[in-house]
Amino acid sequence: MSRRGKRREITLFSFSMLDCICCGFGAIILLFVLSKVAEPTLIEEAKADLSGLVRDLQEQLHEIRGETAVFNRELRGKREQISDAKERIARLQGDLSKLEGEFATSTGDAEVQTKIEGHLAAAFQELSDEMRRLLATQPRRRSDTVGGIPIDSEYIVFIIDTSGSMQRYAWPLVLRKMQETLELYPRVRGIQVMNDLGQYMFPQYKGRWIPDSPARRQAIISMLTTWRPMSNSSPVEGIDAAIRTFHDDDKKVSLYIFGDDFSGSAAQPVVDVIDRMNKADAQGNRRVRIHAVGFPVLVDSQASGQRFCTLMRSLCERNGGTFVGLNGLLP
Repeated sequence: MSRRGKRREITLFSFSMLDCICCGFGAIILLFVLSKVAEPTLIEEAKADLSGLVRDLQEQLHEIRGETAVFNRELRGKREQISDAKERIARLQGDLSKLEGEFATSTGDAEVQTKIEGHLAAAFQELSDEMRRLLATQPRRRSDTVGGIPIDSEYIVFIIDTSGSMQRYAWPLVLRKMQETLELYPRVRGIQVMNDLGQYMFPQYKGRWIPDSPARRQAIISMLTTWRPMSNSSPVEGIDAAIRTFHDDDKKVSLYIFGDDFSGSAAQPVVDVIDRMNKADAQGNRRVRIHAVGFPVLVDSQASGQRFCTLMRSLCERNGGTFVGLNGLLP
């Protein structure tokens, strides 16, 4: 009896342990099932959140790409502007180099001319009295086209009327008379060209003499063909500027006035003013000679053309020069 009862107790205890173990496994399985049921909902919510984030990032990417395209266009525009600026700088540098070269050439010509003049002056000082007498008795070359104008000057200034009437009707003849006048002076120390208002043909030589050379003379004739400065059809301002700027007691200076018109009301006041400016010395010699060439554009048709002739005759007579009135234009 006692052995049987002990065996039953052991069996009951073993079933109780199995029940506990089964209940524990059941609880674990239940928790696992419950967790798996909630997992799809969390995954869906996570997917929805990630989809929204992706859309936001894609929109930001589109905006960034659009801004990048705009910046690239602006950058290309700036690069083109920089390229244009570099090309312009290169052109300006080329122009500057050209001007510097011309200036250097002009300076070199002036220096060579100065040296030549110095050598000529030294050679002339070495001439004997007999040689000087012979040189003084040699006949000077004349031209019928200028009527025996004295050509003893070492410096000459041309004052040319650049008005419309001269440009339209007399300019070919102006070019011819300019060439002929220059040929009267095989060599001078300085030349200058102004218009009737005192404007310089070569502004770089304003207020100073242009060194004489065949190249300079050719440049003057070439420039004269297209020279069109403003004019008031009166040589008074040009004469005034030339006398004030270039008269010199130690130099022989001649003015050559080319024109067809005098727009002033009377000639005598101008003559009186020039007399005061171009004073005569003790021997009666004036500071500058005044020569003039009248072109027959307005002489027969307007009184201003006749006043020009009257004024030029008086000025030339009182200032040691010659007035030449042309009687025809080139065909």
